[in-house]
Amino acid sequence: MANKEYWNPTIETLPISKLQELQLKRLRQLVKYCYNNTRFYRKKFDESGLKPDDIKTLGDLKKIPFTMKDDLRENYPFGMVAVNLVEIVEIHASSGTTGNPTVAAYTQNDIDAWKELMARCTYTAGGRKEDVIQIAYGYGLFTGGLGCHYGAEKIGMAIIPASGGMTKMQIKLMKDLGTTILACTPSFAVYLAEVMAEEGVDPRKDLKLKSGLFGAEPWSERMRERIEEELDIEAYDLYGLTELCGPGVSIECEYHNGLHIWNDHFIVEVIDPDTCETLSPGEKGELVFTTLTKTGLPLLRYRTRDISVLEVGKCACGRTHSRMMRVMGRSDDMLIVRGINVFPSQVEYVLMQFPELSSYYQIIIDRPGALDELAIKTELTEEASKDKKLDIAQLKKQVEKELQNVLSLRALIEFVKPGEIPRSAGKAQRISDLRKEKI
Repeated sequence: MANKEYWNPTIETLPISKLQELQLKRLRQLVKYCYNNTRFYRKKFDESGLKPDDIKTLGDLKKIPFTMKDDLRENYPFGMVAVNLVEIVEIHASSGTTGNPTVAAYTQNDIDAWKELMARCTYTAGGRKEDVIQIAYGYGLFTGGLGCHYGAEKIGMAIIPASGGMTKMQIKLMKDLGTTILACTPSFAVYLAEVMAEEGVDPRKDLKLKSGLFGAEPWSERMRERIEEELDIEAYDLYGLTELCGPGVSIECEYHNGLHIWNDHFIVEVIDPDTCETLSPGEKGELVFTTLTKTGLPLLRYRTRDISVLEVGKCACGRTHSRMMRVMGRSDDMLIVRGINVFPSQVEYVLMQFPELSSYYQIIIDRPGALDELAIKTELTEEASKDKKLDIAQLKKQVEKELQNVLSLRALIEFVKPGEIPRSAGKAQRISDLRKEKI
């Protein structure tokens, strides 16, 4: 029998008014907890002339100053922890490409909540006790591997903790061990499908895959279609941040109309990243999260820099929790080329419309003279590279025209042979900003 504990209609279909009552109760408790237990938030409140009792409604959340990623780095490693360090049972951290990494410190309460959230997500994506899940996210300081592991373990699934890399071994394990659910980055899923084709493995005949949990990097609807077609699975978008808990913050349901945010654990706002003005549902902006149940390192109004759209109201699946649309990019690694905002997801959207092109690409920005230049290097598919009738010049013209329409900016296209763009078992490295080297 499948474990039905993780479809919890009492919480997941709670009337919105009752859900907001629960959020307010937890928010008021959290504000007092943060003020009493962290010097960081006590200082923030005192400098703003704000007292915990001033937070009487959900709308009063706007009175609280934002928390930034730099705050976590400046208070590295434990300056924002709200408990005695002996109560911390697990520590994760972001990759920290510059300066200090951002640390996530968990109490046992936090680990238990994380397991519950990931169990909900995995169950929503079709995971049941009788399933075999292959986790090809990295294990370690990165939260992806262990987060998926915890959720699957709570459901009682058979777990293959494969971690990243070892592409051919991953495929062998899927085939021999009967993997039914795959968890990895979408770019690695595409690479797995590519290697399967090279090795003569037919997912429809040789594998038992039925669904996949894909996250940790922005991806487009076009990429979803390719993954579903090439791996013969249903692909679910999974969202999370190390700072919030890791994966498990939100997940798509079977209707794939946005990712349900577990509102009993998080309050989410959308703001204009430039003016910090709070936006209404349906407007595109930066996601801001407040963690309602974290005790080790709680966060008030944390600016994620992820750009999305928030929708509220009951979903066709019955859930009442708000939905965030697919992340379109990040405000802090958003590219500004000749004064125009460019997101990698926009480039991917265009490239995926052309069946002659693979899912691999690199965005290169340079400033050889006074003006920025945008170039995109992308691979032809195996079939296209062998097609002697293919008019490369015409294809290049069509792609550049469509990029101009979407980006409002001219981009030069370079086609390369299959396999020339570096592969990655983790997050794809797609941007090369050569302007930084000339500052």
